[in-house]
Amino acid sequence: MARPFYVTTPIYYVNDVPHLGTAYTTIVADALRRYHALRGRDARMLTGTDEHGLKIERAATAKNISPKAFVDEVSQHFRNAWPKLLCEPNDFIRTTEPRHEELVKTVWERVAKKGDIYLGEHEGWYCVGCEEFKTEKELLPGNICPLHPNKPTERLKEPTYFFKLKDYEQKLLDLYDQNPGFIEPESRRNEVISFVKSGLRDLSVSRTSFSWGVPVPGDPKHVMYVWFDALANYWTALGDLQKKYWEPNGEVVHLVGKDILRFHTVYWPAFLLSAGLPLPTKVFAHGFLTIDGQKMSKSLRNAVDPVRLAETEALGGPDGLRHQLLRHVAFGQDGDFDHKAIIERYNADLGKNLGNLLSRTLGLCAKNGLDKVPAYAPTDLEREFEKQAAAHIQGAANAWTELAPHRALEETYALSSLANQYVDRAAPWAEAKKGNQERVATILALLLEALRALSVLTWPAIPRKADQIRAQLGLPAIRLGEDQWPKLAFDRAGQALGTASVLFPTIDKEGEKALLDKLQPKPEGIEAPPTTTSSVPGHPSAAPTSTTITYDQFSSVDLRVGLVKTAVKVPKKDKLLQLEVDVGEEKPRTIIAGLALTFAPEQLAGQRVIVVANLAPRDFGKGLVSHGMLLATGPSEKLVLATAPETAAPGAKLK
Repeated sequence: MARPFYVTTPIYYVNDVPHLGTAYTTIVADALRRYHALRGRDARMLTGTDEHGLKIERAATAKNISPKAFVDEVSQHFRNAWPKLLCEPNDFIRTTEPRHEELVKTVWERVAKKGDIYLGEHEGWYCVGCEEFKTEKELLPGNICPLHPNKPTERLKEPTYFFKLKDYEQKLLDLYDQNPGFIEPESRRNEVISFVKSGLRDLSVSRTSFSWGVPVPGDPKHVMYVWFDALANYWTALGDLQKKYWEPNGEVVHLVGKDILRFHTVYWPAFLLSAGLPLPTKVFAHGFLTIDGQKMSKSLRNAVDPVRLAETEALGGPDGLRHQLLRHVAFGQDGDFDHKAIIERYNADLGKNLGNLLSRTLGLCAKNGLDKVPAYAPTDLEREFEKQAAAHIQGAANAWTELAPHRALEETYALSSLANQYVDRAAPWAEAKKGNQERVATILALLLEALRALSVLTWPAIPRKADQIRAQLGLPAIRLGEDQWPKLAFDRAGQALGTASVLFPTIDKEGEKALLDKLQPKPEGIEAPPTTTSSVPGHPSAAPTSTTITYDQFSSVDLRVGLVKTAVKVPKKDKLLQLEVDVGEEKPRTIIAGLALTFAPEQLAGQRVIVVANLAPRDFGKGLVSHGMLLATGPSEKLVLATAPETAAPGAKLK
């Protein structure tokens, strides 16, 4: 029997509102929980709020209320938001809860008993935004924290307890070496290893300059450093369930943003090693989201409310928002939440692909007088479909297991596309005209079975709509317990179908404009993003533009050196080549580029090119998805690629 699966989000700091970034992590965690529960595993999800620290104390003082009253109010906003996004965590932890405070004291006492905590004095530049002392090499000129440039660091000197982090330098390196999957993706693992190899310093783990925190056992003048307190939540929240869900009995996966990678992959495992507690199985760091090409600022966070987006039924409601975040953003990389792309992706995947398949299948059943699932008598055409469908179903399972929801959905919609293509090839309308009802029955039986499989494959991402698909097929809602992952079975002959209705109405140009006017943020002081006339990846327009951009807008573009490993022509597409490009990640990326009128495929292998690495994936149909764009200039038949010298390493960033 598979061991339990335990997935956690970061606990969100309550000086902020639930925004698109926090929604993203929470939705991914919920989708992973749902997938593993579908596979028959005991799957558990934790989220919550981080409620101690100097930031909170100052924010409460500014509002003239107590810190407890402040965190009670803001924490509730997070608790209320997640069900509206169809997220169903099994637990919601608050670091001000007695159950947490008592157990985090236990962790402290175990570390102290090991001899890894000592009293000293610390002086340095303190970033209130990060709740962390910074070294001078980490700061910009003027002692500015690069993560919080609008909040100058403060020079603090205070008595503090130190954790002997330096003693764990080699132990951590051994951990990373012996467990290469402990940190993912690989680029983040390399980043952490480089940081630890550069040398660790003992870590200040208490504060006396403020009082809003967990008192240190035996010395209440000190409160625990907020990160010592907060990181323990993943373990303390389990309480009596620790033996069931925590390693070695359970698989423990922490999902975090790349900005808090160090805390989770250096400090947290060091604390656990010191306390003699098992480590989590994996820490996966995802990238940042921009909004319509702009860095997510405080004003944009407030303007782009995920709950408001989830209430937009024209885009599929909360399912539509979940679909966009899971499908459109490659998990582990930076991504852009483009409002226009939401509509395009909704139309392409849900409206014209999955929704169209459901509507035309049930429409054909009604037209042929079928209100029950017909019998199945396959030919070679159906057997070929079954073989290809099985590959997509397995591919989706592999991707979910590998924490790649974007690839899981790519495989899922490839199956839906395959079924739409099958309808055209099998032509049931032509068979009906011939009076070949047995053949019509077989075609529709296959389509209904493909839709049954799709109702399961889509459930982790769009659970409400997936259950509605099942209702139209005459199937019950998903029942967890045993492994539900589909195999084409064709064992439903004679079972009644449900009532058909349009689940994903497509959005026309007029509707698109109305939605964009309603949803696109127009916060004060935010510049409009620059426009472009580029329409083919790999062939951006060379036309000059007078539009200016801010430095933040430019810095949001991830330009990297890419090494072209292979290049092949895309069948039936005169201009397109399919490239596999190494951009310094674990696997090369697939990039579809309009280069074929200038270059033969063999000319490109081995070229070092410039890649826009955080461009939203573009779906060309029939399973072709481009994950980046090459830079070039000139007309399609005389393109000149932007290239890099051979000394430039794949993945090196341009700046």
